[in-house]
Amino acid sequence: MAKQRSGLFLGGFLLGAAVGAAAGLLYAPKTGRQTRQLLKKSADTIPELVEDLSSSLQLQADRLSESTLHQWDETLERLREALGAGVEAANAQRRSIQNLDAQKEKAR
Repeated sequence: MAKQRSGLFLGGFLLGAAVGAAAGLLYAPKTGRQTRQLLKKSADTIPELVEDLSSSLQLQADRLSESTLHQWDETLERLREALGAGVEAANAQRRSIQNLDAQKEKAR
């Protein structure tokens, strides 16, 4: 869970940085030409930023998937053990009832 949050934090941080950079450029006291050049340079880095974000999200998804599978396996094992214990208890109860019935028959 903490790993998922760190991935989301990183994604949010990168997105916030990109939005902040764009806002800063738009409000910067530079000429239109200088601002356009800076925007172009910033736009050129967006594919790299998206690729980094995509890689980070894929890594987080893989970790989450592995963790979920591991937890699922543990849950199935506990369920098998509980079912086995239930079957044993039911069989023991059935034998107990059969013994009581047999004793009642002998007593008649």
